[in-house]
Amino acid sequence: MSNIAQAFAHGKAFIPFLTCGDPDLATTAACVRACADAGASLIELGIPFSDPTAEGPVIQGANLRALTGGVTTDKIFDLVRELRRDVTVPMVFMTYANVVFSYGIDKFLSKAAQVGMDGLILPDVPFEEKEEFAPACRKYGLDLISLIAPTSEGRIARIAKAAEGFVYCVSSLGVTGVRSEITTDVGAMVRLVKEANPAIPCAVGFGISTPEQARRMAYLSDGAIVGSAIVKLLAQYGKDAPEHVGAYAKSMTEALRG
Repeated sequence: MSNIAQAFAHGKAFIPFLTCGDPDLATTAACVRACADAGASLIELGIPFSDPTAEGPVIQGANLRALTGGVTTDKIFDLVRELRRDVTVPMVFMTYANVVFSYGIDKFLSKAAQVGMDGLILPDVPFEEKEEFAPACRKYGLDLISLIAPTSEGRIARIAKAAEGFVYCVSSLGVTGVRSEITTDVGAMVRLVKEANPAIPCAVGFGISTPEQARRMAYLSDGAIVGSAIVKLLAQYGKDAPEHVGAYAKSMTEALRG
């Protein structure tokens, strides 16, 4: 069983997302540890990019702050290497194809595996184009996570059959961001995935911010992914954010497993 599959083996998974380097890498490291201590099942680390097309204003702002602060992909690899001294929770990178391309696909993935990452999410790479990255991911033992959206309909079964690690179910059309209510029929999306590939876990992301929303989405799936709500805490508290992020993560894991 891959490390990522393991993340779903102990009940509903809480998956926090952090933008690396917002406001600085020391704060990112402290937030990762706070999330791990609070019981996060898997942690997504965002590698900042100048044109993050899937992101709403909250995460766009975090990307800008991190890049302005001088974060580079190499510094993020060093961060992960340091975190892996004591953090055992599975971790995946979320970034854009261009970041991986410009670094060199093989070089990027070999280094990601070497520092202890477990997988990769590329929201701007459609399923039909994933073979550009999949062979190198397989070569280095990284899961390339597939996304499905409310518009994926006819392709969901195909995506699910080829999925590795888990399937990222995008709960809303549009970009990431906190939403007061999620109206997509997430249950129907998850059912289609499970019919095609009963063994693959499904986690729901985009728009989840409250413990109640997380509980509702996890009831329909295997876990909840939260990004913008956490990134908002970083924007609000800066270097003092880790204790707030830890408390938030604890409220989410309790909601999902209570």
